[in-house]
Amino acid sequence: MNEFHEIVFNPPVAFTIYLGLSALIYVAGRMLAGPGVESPMKTSTYSSGEAPPARAAAPGYRPFFVVALFFAVLHLGALVLGGGGFSTTTGIYLVGLMLALLVLVLG
Repeated sequence: MNEFHEIVFNPPVAFTIYLGLSALIYVAGRMLAGPGVESPMKTSTYSSGEAPPARAAAPGYRPFFVVALFFAVLHLGALVLGGGGFSTTTGIYLVGLMLALLVLVLG
């Protein structure tokens, strides 16, 4: 039984098994689904029954990158501070982290 587990849980073998199972589920789903019928409703934009907005809510990726950078700095800072004891160096690092987050928030 132990040799069986070693063979089945070997990453390439497990990947092949999962790939086969996924293909089987995909084929079974395609057989159960009805035939597709083209209609204007399928190609139109749907948002809870409302018409799509005339302009983008936040043009560009800048707002996303600011939020992403904020959380990256915050989480990496927490990992660095959580990995060591409190000392003068970590105190200086914490002050620098707070200043970096303040700059990100204020823009």
